[in-house]
Amino acid sequence: MIPSAFEYFAPASVAEAISLLEQYGDEAKILAGGHSLLPAMKLRLASPGVLIDINKIAELRGVVINGSINIGAMTTWHTIEHHDGLKSACGVLPEVVAQIGDIQVRNRGTLGGALAHADPAADAPAAILALDAQIRTHGPGGERTIAAGDFFTDMLTTSLEPNELITAIIVNKLGAGEGAAYAKFPHPASRYAIVGVAAYVKMNGDKVSACRVAVTGAGPMPTRQGDTEQAMLNSDGSAEAIAKAAEEAGANMDVLGDIHASEDYRRAMVKVYARRALTTAVARARR
Repeated sequence: MIPSAFEYFAPASVAEAISLLEQYGDEAKILAGGHSLLPAMKLRLASPGVLIDINKIAELRGVVINGSINIGAMTTWHTIEHHDGLKSACGVLPEVVAQIGDIQVRNRGTLGGALAHADPAADAPAAILALDAQIRTHGPGGERTIAAGDFFTDMLTTSLEPNELITAIIVNKLGAGEGAAYAKFPHPASRYAIVGVAAYVKMNGDKVSACRVAVTGAGPMPTRQGDTEQAMLNSDGSAEAIAKAAEEAGANMDVLGDIHASEDYRRAMVKVYARRALTTAVARARR
């Protein structure tokens, strides 16, 4: 189908994009990679009167690694997947991105666009939660930073304010004694997660001193698994400890059922993939 008519703008700066958002308000939609918005427009599920294409804003692209990792919101999946510095500093991010869609999707899709869209079956939000990332935004009132744990609020809904853009995602580098992993049961056609689990583990000697586990695909929004995290804390990270902690995964979250997988099946798979992600994360933390 053909989208309804719209005005098109391609600002060259964040300030110009914010000004356009203020000018056009609810009529306007931001265009990043376009893999979610454009199909919705073609089906007339979305009919913005104004499209603001932020692809020309150079300051929103690129990866900078110093004390932490700064990823511009318009950095493509392809760039993240093949970035040698990221593979060394936080290898789970390229690992997650390599499982997104296909080559065409990864060439156009962006990290900031995916987080702003907040698809409940997207891969990146689970990793961002498990890594305890910070999401930097810019709006009419200036800049602010949102913790990943406060960012996703419901299905396709975030804590972004009207007329606000994501500008960067800040992630800590993984050091000695830290490991992270992502385990995913993908839909065979779309490659979206029917269930995906990201896990972060920090070992202090033979004990787990920190753990974060996040699930995507199973519920209406990416969700931290507090009971699983608590079960892992101060454990020895053994297979038995991981299996016990994984049994807690999905217990206190809303789980969806659809034509691809029932609620009961997804609940079962959350436990399976939590165990897999934790097993790999612990093994990496012990290297």
